[in-house]
Amino acid sequence: MRFVSFFQDGKSCLGVVKDDRVLNLSVTSPDLPQDLLSLLQAGDDAMAKVAQVADEASTDNMLELDGLDYDLPIKGSGKIICLGLNYAKHAAEGGFEPPDFPIVFLRTPTSLVAHGHEMLKPIASNTFDYEAELVAVIGKTAHHVSTEDALDYVAGYSCFNDGSIREYQRWTSQWTLGKNFDKTGGFGPVFVTADELPAGCKGLKLESRLNGRVMQSANTDQMIFPVAETINILSRCMTLEPGDVLVTGTCEGVGFARNPPVWMKQGDTIEIEIEGIGTLVNPIADEV
Repeated sequence: MRFVSFFQDGKSCLGVVKDDRVLNLSVTSPDLPQDLLSLLQAGDDAMAKVAQVADEASTDNMLELDGLDYDLPIKGSGKIICLGLNYAKHAAEGGFEPPDFPIVFLRTPTSLVAHGHEMLKPIASNTFDYEAELVAVIGKTAHHVSTEDALDYVAGYSCFNDGSIREYQRWTSQWTLGKNFDKTGGFGPVFVTADELPAGCKGLKLESRLNGRVMQSANTDQMIFPVAETINILSRCMTLEPGDVLVTGTCEGVGFARNPPVWMKQGDTIEIEIEGIGTLVNPIADEV
C-alpha cells in the first residue's frame, strides 16, 4: 500500500493512495488508527484491516491526489537516525575514505518539512545543500536483530532530502547542528509498504534535481551499509521501535563538491526521486 498524510479542514489525516486518488481513513474508517505511527504501533492486524478497507473502497468518493496539502508521512517518531558517507563516491568527493563502520547522527522533528512545503534557507548561512536519500521506517520492535532477519522489521520506505548547512556542519566533528536547522529536511511525499518494493529497496535509482537539472544520480545498490546491515548494527546499540525513521545517506553530486559550489536559494525547487516510491518536491525560501 501507499499512504499519504495530509491536511484537511485544519486536521492531519491519513489516506491510502488508490489509482491516483486518496481514501481518507478518517472518513471511511474512524475506528482505525488515524496516523501512520499509531497504525504501525497497532500491528499487523490493523494494517490488514486498512488493506481490506482500501481494497473494497470505490474511488468515486475519494480525494484527488493532485492538490493535497501534504503533512509529513509520519510524525512522533521516537528516533530519526541518519547515516553519513554511506556511498563511497560521496565520501570521496568530500575527501573522505569510505567508513568501516556507519557514521550516525540524529535529526530533530523541527528540522523536517513535508512535500510541497518550503524548505528554509536559514538567515545564518548561505551554504544550504541538498542530499537525496532513502528512508526506511521501522515497523516492529527490534533489538539484537540479525542481518538475515532485519528486513522483517521494516514497515516501508519514503524519500528524504537531508538539507545541510555545510559551514555549521564542518565547524565541529559532530554534524548535528548543521543538520538540524528548522525546516531544512524534506520528507515524503508517500510511505510505501515494504511488500511493494524490492527487499531492502535494493537496485532502485536515486536522483536529485535542482530547478530541473540533474545533480545526483545513483543506485541504492551502491550503499556501503545497506538497510539490513544498518538495522543489525543499530539494534545492537539501541532498541528500534515502530515508527523510528532511518535515513540511509546520500550519493555523489552534492552542491559543496561542485566547482563553483551550488547552494540552494530562495526561488529554487529541489526534487528527490526514488524509483518505485515517488518524487519529493520542495520550493526553497528564505527564513524570516
